Amino acid sequence: MSGRIPRQFIDDLLVRVDIVDLVDTHVPLKKAGNNFVARCPFHNEKTPSFSVNRTRQMYHCFGCGASGNAISFLMDYSHLGFVEAVEDLAAFVGVDVPREEAGDFVSADKEDASRLYSVLEAVQLFYAEQLRSEEGQVAVTYLKERGVSGEIARDFGLGYAPKSWDALVSRFDRQSLVDAGMLVVREDGKVYDRFRGRLMFPIRDKRSRVIGFGGRVLDDSLPKYLNSPETSVFSKGKELYGLCELLQKKTKPGRILIVEGYMDVIALAQYGVDNAVAALGTATSKAQLDLLFRFAPELVLCFDGDNAGRQAAWKAAEASLPCLRDGRQVKIMLLPQGQDPDSLIRAEGLSGFQARVNDADVLSDYFFDYLAGESDLATIEGRSQLMALAKPHLEKIPAGFFRDMMWRRLSEITAARIMDVPQKKATLKPSQAKKTSLQRPSLVRRVLALLIQYPNLQQVVSRQGLSLDRFEFAGRDLLVDVLQTIALEKPENAAMLLEVYRGSTNEKTVTVLAGMVLDVPDGGEEAEFSGALMQLLRQARQEQLSGLLAKESREGLGFEEKQLLRTLLKERL
Repeated sequence: MSGRIPRQFIDDLLVRVDIVDLVDTHVPLKKAGNNFVARCPFHNEKTPSFSVNRTRQMYHCFGCGASGNAISFLMDYSHLGFVEAVEDLAAFVGVDVPREEAGDFVSADKEDASRLYSVLEAVQLFYAEQLRSEEGQVAVTYLKERGVSGEIARDFGLGYAPKSWDALVSRFDRQSLVDAGMLVVREDGKVYDRFRGRLMFPIRDKRSRVIGFGGRVLDDSLPKYLNSPETSVFSKGKELYGLCELLQKKTKPGRILIVEGYMDVIALAQYGVDNAVAALGTATSKAQLDLLFRFAPELVLCFDGDNAGRQAAWKAAEASLPCLRDGRQVKIMLLPQGQDPDSLIRAEGLSGFQARVNDADVLSDYFFDYLAGESDLATIEGRSQLMALAKPHLEKIPAGFFRDMMWRRLSEITAARIMDVPQKKATLKPSQAKKTSLQRPSLVRRVLALLIQYPNLQQVVSRQGLSLDRFEFAGRDLLVDVLQTIALEKPENAAMLLEVYRGSTNEKTVTVLAGMVLDVPDGGEEAEFSGALMQLLRQARQEQLSGLLAKESREGLGFEEKQLLRTLLKERL
């Protein structure tokens, strides 16, 4: 589906949904005063600290600090992207998601996607039936030889594609099969089944929908593996085989293994390793790694020890660098020459395999060992070559402690000062800088939190005709921005305001303030806000006044400064 989701629709959706009803379908809530509480679904705890407020349409955990609106909840709880969360929320309240094309609203054509999901699900069931047929016994024999049980075959929905050239086209809608990539269209317009005489691996997205297939031959013909082509519901670089099955067993795995193929995932699952996924015939991408980091803080690249496996491991490690925010870790586990995960776990057993996983190389060691290669680090030339190779890679790592330490490690290895190593203070993002500046003046934080949680308080500033332009204090720019945003967007509650800031540099700060505990009695928000704002402005005025008076006695004032001083002396706040 193309087009952007209109802002008006998102606002209307947040008005229509009740976050209490939504959260309660996933996490049972209990009434506690004006809020509803539960044990937090985002971290382990014994006593409830997760609170949902119906008035503000927001949730907040006092334990881990998680905050957000209905869309944020679905994104975090169900591990969805923004568009997917909006679609699920729309389905929850029974409306279709529109798209915006050339300034006009148009209905999203979900019918095509639903048609493809439907035919792919039907094809998967057909292939599963064929696995039990007489012809399908060749696939059953192969699975038994590989030690795959009927239970694992069932869990992964394995099947068999008959050798017939028209097994599918004779049973299902031709156009739907073409659109889903299950048929090949010849130049003369005739079609035939893409998969024939193959063991079939259905590929599911994280919402358990069949989106494509992989097929393995059962003889010596080529290609050995064949994947579905890209379609409107299937993008190889964004999906991973086995992720759906993994999440059905572990919604929050501490670690995920990335292996090379379908049978690697199946073989490991047979031995109880149910946290493995595989890329779909392409190099592991940043999009896939970002997706996996939603579910686990540690990824282990488990590739064969041959040349192809080593190259695949390096490409995956390279793709991981832009994903490595603090708290995330990548390890590399290259298998012995001639071994794959299946043969290795058979030879060494589950405990031996897990020991290898635990002892896998951390990314920092692997990175520098790989780049150093045959370089002679005892020479200036060798160290210079390593620095030239490493620098463009290190610059891809997001600002943070890991990046700083990687630069320091490079400096130690090359025994040289790197003059352009990013300094720690330079790594602070704008949103983080604002957040840091707001942590000191608690009065500013309170004013902002009140305004964000009760957007209608913007009218207080409008009614009093207050202008913040001449005041200087930490957080003023954000306060002005929030006031202007509310005046322009007119959000009805905090949940809608939070959505306006999604994706902006101020998103994290606004989200934190939206969850800040205020302890304001019902109906007392306006008085509290007015009092806090006036106190803030008095403090700012006094600081400016003191500064101008000190400068006047010390060196004199310019014309504009004199005017400002007269204004400050005359006004009363």
